[in-house]
Amino acid sequence: MQREVGSFPIAPSIRARLVAAGFHTLHDVIDLAVSEVAGEAGISEEAAQEALQILKRQGSDSQILKHTALELLEQEQAQGCIITFCSALDEILGGGVPLGKITEICGPPGVGKTQLCMQLAVDVQIPECFGGNDGETVYFDTESSFRVERLVEIANACVLHCSLITQAHQEEGHSLAMQRFTANNILSQIYYFSCQDYIELLAHIHTLKDFLAKHLKVILTNQMTTRIEPRESFLVPALGDSWAHAATSRLTLHWEGMQRYATLCKSPGQKESTIQYQITHQGFRDVQTAHPEMDSSKPEINPRKRPREDDTE
Repeated sequence: MQREVGSFPIAPSIRARLVAAGFHTLHDVIDLAVSEVAGEAGISEEAAQEALQILKRQGSDSQILKHTALELLEQEQAQGCIITFCSALDEILGGGVPLGKITEICGPPGVGKTQLCMQLAVDVQIPECFGGNDGETVYFDTESSFRVERLVEIANACVLHCSLITQAHQEEGHSLAMQRFTANNILSQIYYFSCQDYIELLAHIHTLKDFLAKHLKVILTNQMTTRIEPRESFLVPALGDSWAHAATSRLTLHWEGMQRYATLCKSPGQKESTIQYQITHQGFRDVQTAHPEMDSSKPEINPRKRPREDDTE
């Protein structure tokens, strides 16, 4: 069986363009010239040459199905992650929500699961020159909780932050990226599906199986339910213990009084940790003790301005 292009440690945006151009397996691309790959995929010849070098080098090794631990680590690190705009959450996740894995977000109604999902749907599209993934999103809504107006607020805040970075640093790459990184373009790359029952959900997933395998990490949300035992009752994820093994990581959002907290309960590489966060009109953010103005002098994508609160889900 030919190894799929999506499994090689190539930059996510380049990998996505190769797959979109029809280069699904190593066999599809290995014998082509650099100029042919660049033209078909719509990438620079430098990017095409780098991608072909990786494919040829690791493709020959994969024929004997042999990997060293270092190669596995490099592949893991090459996958990257999606920032959340909450630096405390990014830190306990190891840099953000990991690509190429299944992350489960569970919690009671109103705590911010949908807000985090919409934040990620926007953040995955941040251009690479800003440290982003330049990706796309498929969003399955099973609770009718998706709000376009809310998504516009989050997208505008993200575009504004990148614009302020561009103004502060005056780099050509940033300016070029901002020409297409607009709220309208962000919305046009979020593919929304409303699912009324599990049959519709499964049907949509099956039709997008190949697309999901080659482009996106998977984020799942899970409501909480009450487990009643003889001496006590407590909240647990509604899908049960057996489902917990399907996800690579589990993030639980919960309330403590009037404050929101996120606990990383399960992760193959990060320790269990809890942080505090807030939902503002700009999106999912750190909790601030003061009210500093947004600082555009730093290249990190982490706005510091604290706007008004928004307690929507």
